[in-house]
Amino acid sequence: MSQVMPAAAAVELIHNFSLIHDDIEDASDERHHRPTVWKLWGQSQAINAGDAMFTLAYLALSKLKEKGIADEKIASSVKMLSLACLELCEGQYLDLDYENRLDITIEDYLDMAAKKTAALLAVSTSLGAYLGSEDSELVDFFHLFGEELGIAYQICDDILGIWGMEESTGKSVSDISQRKKTLPVVYGLQNSEGKEKEKLVKLYSQKSIEGEDITEVKKILDHLGARDYAKDLAEQYYYKALTQLEATQLDTSRQAPLKETACFLLKRNF
Repeated sequence: MSQVMPAAAAVELIHNFSLIHDDIEDASDERHHRPTVWKLWGQSQAINAGDAMFTLAYLALSKLKEKGIADEKIASSVKMLSLACLELCEGQYLDLDYENRLDITIEDYLDMAAKKTAALLAVSTSLGAYLGSEDSELVDFFHLFGEELGIAYQICDDILGIWGMEESTGKSVSDISQRKKTLPVVYGLQNSEGKEKEKLVKLYSQKSIEGEDITEVKKILDHLGARDYAKDLAEQYYYKALTQLEATQLDTSRQAPLKETACFLLKRNF
């Protein structure tokens, strides 16, 4: 375990780099009830902090050599993490671009989620497998496990971003007010008709959605069953992830912590 700890640190640093920049791009004042970096120190210094974390991630990977990891594996690890970062940036681009569009399909959404969120979870699981074994098939199974779980995680996050309690989520701003094209909203825009369709299109054509308009969006989404649809789809991806985990044929005792983690990500309320 300690031999691959630098890789785990690298992934965590990339995760936090992405959160710092994400808070700037979304103008989020708080994260988990605490002021965001840019809110405390300004956007410029927050960008610097995020960039520093990005750099530290690769310095952490270089410490794998001190742990006895071969140079070839270190080079491949750098490539794996870099490709995941590239996907993450593309997913974030799509997320921001979708805020100003009303023609987003569920397929578009899933493509964005696979990049924005699932790419980092996929490299988290596959990088550990790669450094801990010589079995390329095992690495592929773990990559798919992380990818499927990442999409399930993002869908759950979407549900919390609309219906979650602020005291639990730590988010002071609803995804609706930011016109985020999260899965329930995309489903609503695709499946609404008549006056409901007109209302949603009108609201999401505004620069922001506030007050009673947020309540109106929730009312329409509830009527369309968008929340239940999102929950069902999250569960589908969760079970797909477990299928990939079981395909690794690891001992039950070694699968158990990962299954527990996957269940936690699906059932969380924050």
